[in-house]
Amino acid sequence: MNEKRTGQRTIALGVPPSVLSFANIGGKFEAQGPLSGYFDELSQDSFFGEKTWEKAESTMQKKVVQRALDQARLKPKDIHYILAGDLLNQCIGSSFGLRELGIPFYGLYGACSTMGESLSLAAMLIDGGFAERTAAVTSSHFCTAERQYRMPVPYGSQRPPTAQWTATASGCTILGREGPGPYITHVTCGKIVDKGISDPNNMGAAMAPAAYDTLSAFFRDTGTGPEDYDLIITGDLGDLGHGIVRDFFSRDGVELGDNFQDCGLLLYDRDGQDMHAGASGCGCSASVLNGYLLTEMRRGKWKKIVFAPTGALLSPTSSFQGESIPGICHAVCISAEK
Repeated sequence: MNEKRTGQRTIALGVPPSVLSFANIGGKFEAQGPLSGYFDELSQDSFFGEKTWEKAESTMQKKVVQRALDQARLKPKDIHYILAGDLLNQCIGSSFGLRELGIPFYGLYGACSTMGESLSLAAMLIDGGFAERTAAVTSSHFCTAERQYRMPVPYGSQRPPTAQWTATASGCTILGREGPGPYITHVTCGKIVDKGISDPNNMGAAMAPAAYDTLSAFFRDTGTGPEDYDLIITGDLGDLGHGIVRDFFSRDGVELGDNFQDCGLLLYDRDGQDMHAGASGCGCSASVLNGYLLTEMRRGKWKKIVFAPTGALLSPTSSFQGESIPGICHAVCISAEK
């Protein structure tokens, strides 16, 4: 067995990669939320100067990568691999947005867990000696997601209380073999978990079992518990899914305290902005990580966190065919120290 494996599903990185820089971009609703001060750029134009929402999402990705590069004083040629994904069919938000940069590219799809997936693989590429610097980037756009998964926005369809609002946002993390930190120390790959939830307006319930499964595996593999971390934060479970995960652990005799949070509950003012169960979308956890979380880690608010974004692995075709919604969650441990 490879000595870097800890338990069945967790990798303890021998050379924990450092966060060299990070950046995020949001839209007009993100600008009205409580984390607005943690964004590098906020746009009141949902089109970001483009003619379509899909092109707008590509523009977000290109801009956020360039911002992260500038902050690290790097050029595209300095990045050995870029790992990116989004919610659009064939990941066109990423491929069209990043095509001009000329960086070796891995396109990923983990739905809303993609920031965790890309960050995990980017870290392992460095730890394995295959790269000196990598970039992980993810995005989502409310209008593109609604058009693809539910109803076109002009229809004005009503959302049930369990529904979440897809973030119009993007985030990018640049990792390096050496740097000031924080550092990626462990990654736990998620398994596909499906408990039979079939309502696409109840993503939190569909993804919660996967979050519970991955976090349980992480704690078991590392021999730690929730009390050993300053913050344990899931991606976009929202109010309902967050409560379900807390209840699952409580049944195991494990109480998740105030250090258990969810990006989907932090991004918006749910009451003031009428966001129902909270935020969702790849850009939700990506923008919260690459703004609020990493900024406050560098300021010393937290020393060690577990970042565990979740994804719903459905498509319009699978929903139309009556399929249930599989979920997945990838966990990444980020520490101020190696």
